[in-house]
Amino acid sequence: MSSKLSLTCLSSSSHIQFFCYVLAIFVTSTSISPSYAGENETDYQTLFNIKLMITHDPHGALTSWNNSLHFCNWTGVTCGKRHRRVTYLVLNSLGLEGYLSPHVGNLSFLRVLHLGNNSLQGAIPHELDRLSRLRSLYLYQNKFNGVIPANISSCFNLERIGLSYNELVGSIPKEISYLSKLTFLSLPYNKLTGGIPPFLGNISSMNMFSVAGNPLGGSIPDTLSNWKTIKEIYCSHCNLSGTIDSLYNLSLLTNIYCTNNQLTGSLPLAVGAMFPHLVSLLLWHNKLTGPLPPSISNCSRLTNLQMNQNNFSGKLRIDFSKLKDIYFISIGSNNFGSKELDELKFISSMKNCTELEIVDLSDSNFQGVLPRSIGNLSNKLHYLSLEQNQLHGSLPISIGNLVGLSSLYLANNHFTGSIPSTIGNLQKLQVLSLHKNQLSGTIPDAMGNLSLLNTLSLFSNKLEGVIPSSLGNCHRMLELYVNDNKLNGKIPTKLLQVSSLSITLNLSQNNLHGSVPTEVGDLKMLTTLDFSYNNLSGNIPSSLGDCGSLSSLSLKGNLFQGMIPSSLSSLKGLLELDISYNNLSGRIPKFLEELKLEHLNMSYNDFEGEVPTVGVFTNESAFSGMGNSRLCGGIIELGLPKCKETNKHKRKFPVFVIVILIASTLFTIIYLAYALCKKRSTNKLSPSLMNEGFVTISYNQLLKATNGFSEANLIGNGGSSSVYKGIFNEDDRFVAVKVLHLQNQGAERSFFRECEALQNIRHRNLLKIITSCSSIDFQGNDFKALVYEFMPKGSLHDWLHSSDGTSRLNLLQITNILIDVASALDYIHNYCLPPIVHGDLKPSNILLNDDMVAHVGDFGLARLLGTTSYQNSSIGIRGTIGYAAPEYGLGNEMTSSGDIYSFGILILEVLTRKRPTDDILKEGLSLHKFASMALPNHVIDVINVDILKVYQENETNIEKIKECLASIIKIGVSCSLYSPQQRMNIKNVIHELQHILNTLQNIEGIVFNAKLPS
Repeated sequence: MSSKLSLTCLSSSSHIQFFCYVLAIFVTSTSISPSYAGENETDYQTLFNIKLMITHDPHGALTSWNNSLHFCNWTGVTCGKRHRRVTYLVLNSLGLEGYLSPHVGNLSFLRVLHLGNNSLQGAIPHELDRLSRLRSLYLYQNKFNGVIPANISSCFNLERIGLSYNELVGSIPKEISYLSKLTFLSLPYNKLTGGIPPFLGNISSMNMFSVAGNPLGGSIPDTLSNWKTIKEIYCSHCNLSGTIDSLYNLSLLTNIYCTNNQLTGSLPLAVGAMFPHLVSLLLWHNKLTGPLPPSISNCSRLTNLQMNQNNFSGKLRIDFSKLKDIYFISIGSNNFGSKELDELKFISSMKNCTELEIVDLSDSNFQGVLPRSIGNLSNKLHYLSLEQNQLHGSLPISIGNLVGLSSLYLANNHFTGSIPSTIGNLQKLQVLSLHKNQLSGTIPDAMGNLSLLNTLSLFSNKLEGVIPSSLGNCHRMLELYVNDNKLNGKIPTKLLQVSSLSITLNLSQNNLHGSVPTEVGDLKMLTTLDFSYNNLSGNIPSSLGDCGSLSSLSLKGNLFQGMIPSSLSSLKGLLELDISYNNLSGRIPKFLEELKLEHLNMSYNDFEGEVPTVGVFTNESAFSGMGNSRLCGGIIELGLPKCKETNKHKRKFPVFVIVILIASTLFTIIYLAYALCKKRSTNKLSPSLMNEGFVTISYNQLLKATNGFSEANLIGNGGSSSVYKGIFNEDDRFVAVKVLHLQNQGAERSFFRECEALQNIRHRNLLKIITSCSSIDFQGNDFKALVYEFMPKGSLHDWLHSSDGTSRLNLLQITNILIDVASALDYIHNYCLPPIVHGDLKPSNILLNDDMVAHVGDFGLARLLGTTSYQNSSIGIRGTIGYAAPEYGLGNEMTSSGDIYSFGILILEVLTRKRPTDDILKEGLSLHKFASMALPNHVIDVINVDILKVYQENETNIEKIKECLASIIKIGVSCSLYSPQQRMNIKNVIHELQHILNTLQNIEGIVFNAKLPS
């Protein structure tokens, strides 16, 4: 009967589901006859009832909970040696779903209840109050709702409570203050209100207290000064006001996190003496005032100081030389300027901080000359920001010593002199921001040494000379800004061949001359291109039409002549086009009416003829054509003269008739040809797909090869096709036979797409198509099938989501598979003519051979770029939900960047073993966000634990493994960015993955290639 109830529950709402399970417990509890006697029987029955309310157990953790084992040997259960009663119930991080049974209150000997990091829901049972021996309660990272039970105070032995990351509401109950032994209270990231209650100060044993991320409001109560043993306080993002005075007597504090509140007041000058054990002091984004006390120098154990976004003022007098372990200093967005000559003396004191990684001194009104001692900072320093201050003088040459830097921000100051060539030594630099200064001289050739650079911002300076062609060596450049300088010469061809440029290339407001090189068409991923206000001449290059990702193009204020090239019609995503103040001529091209332009400026040229009255031309604020004396027509608001009458209207009728006659004739011819071809195709093979031994394949042969398309031979089933394993007796060769469901809409089109895509391409990582069959079955119905090389190791989806999935794949194999898939994409995108977009990349379409080499298959949604094949046909959703690029949902055409998005999601799925439609990914949380939030320091939290298991015993290399995992996650996040233009280039993906593979292969002491199960 209980099984019937469970089936009913699965089809019911969550509330009905809950009551169904309670009823199931009652029914079952009257029918089970455990083999345990006395007190032990109570614990057995309780555990069984707990299991009944778990609705989903993805890892099978509770399969051992049966009569074949004593319950003390069940997974997660620990019993006392004397009484054989349950003392520990630890089921954390197992993906469990369902409810926490009220019967848990019957485990009267329980000391530790640990159910953290699951997906349990409902209210926290009030029956917990019966657990008088309970010491630790961990229910964090679940979906518990309702209030914190007040009767939890009956668990008077409780020492640790962890309820973070749930959906609890209401206020903190007063009864918690009765727990005199409580040392650890963790309630962050719930929906608690009512402030931090003063009665909590009565718990004198408190060591750690966290309420971060709750909309509590109120102030920090004075009674917290009674916590003489407190070491950690976390009150960030709580909408707190008032001061932190109540914390000053808590001398054992090591961590103070009170960020992003509305705290006021100043810090006492002796704050360093008050907190001698301080490790982390984070008070950023408050309203604190006064000086930053020099006594902070006495906190010799301090590692993390974040005081940015406050109103601190006066001279910064902290002696950082005493803080040898500090790695994070962020004091930006304050008002420290003192106008004293040695205002920046504190920078010299940082040279002893050998662990320093991040220094943010931005927007703090610092003045003076940047000292040469800046070059003495730690080699571990990777982030340095001094932007938006009042600094002047030259940039010190010693800055080239900071070889660990990946981000350097010095913009919005008053620096003069030239850019030191030593910046070329910063081989790890990814972001260099020097804009809005008064720098002069040339851009050093050494900039070309920065091979990892992705953002270079030099605009609004006084730089002169030519743009160095060495910048073409920055193969990872995403955006370049050199506008508003005094640069001259021609645009270097090599710069335009940096295919990674995908965000912005801005060369405007300089003195560049000559024509624009045709290589500009190589910038296929670029979003914004600005060449305005130079002296560029010649025609607008037609190759600009190859920049298919452009949304903004400005050629304003140059000497361009001739007509607008028709190739610009291919810029389907163009929103802004400014070609004003040139010498362009001719009529306004018709294709400009069809583009989705939001702004079009054609003013002050020599255009002639009629202005259209559709598209962007219907909005006087969006279109400007002034200064073209020979334009006419358009909407009334433009104020242009009417166009002279022509005879074109007299020709409309005969032209219209001719078009209809031609169209109807062509339709008749095509229909007759199609009918004839279809009749002749019975029992014939697609000639383009004849290959190897399969000259002709009939329906009968496929029927025999698959044992009558039997269920036993079925290896896959989808919406438009089924795949069967088959064998031909001629050579005992296994094949995969994909039979199209022609009754389903789009199936036949999918057949022809796949034939067209695969008939002329070959690559080791593409699924090989052997032949096809277009025939009729024995009932006279149309029959179409494709025959592929058989992949004995199945699909990547099977390896990820079967019961023993990823545990069989080690990191080296995963990396090899990802390289295989990336290589296939690189081939179809960049080496096929015409290029091919796959359109449905996902784990189930990645097949593996005996050697675990990955093959990309299923080209049923593929598109050949640059052709008209299927371009205008409606295919509904392009791809699979979760893997399809977001721009497809807006109706945009399929592009190679859509495949990159799908590949990024695939990477994240492989490492997290979470589908993009996983239940935990809801309320705006996507797989991309889930992974990106873990970067850079918490990646291991999202990695599937099975991947790490094989390496846990080797502590010397586990950190290297974690670094490799973080690098792969970063690639997945970069590929799955929302904006197509910002997604990672496939060639860069392969380069990065190959580097990771080399690292893995060089790690000693780890056996990667363990024999796989058959």
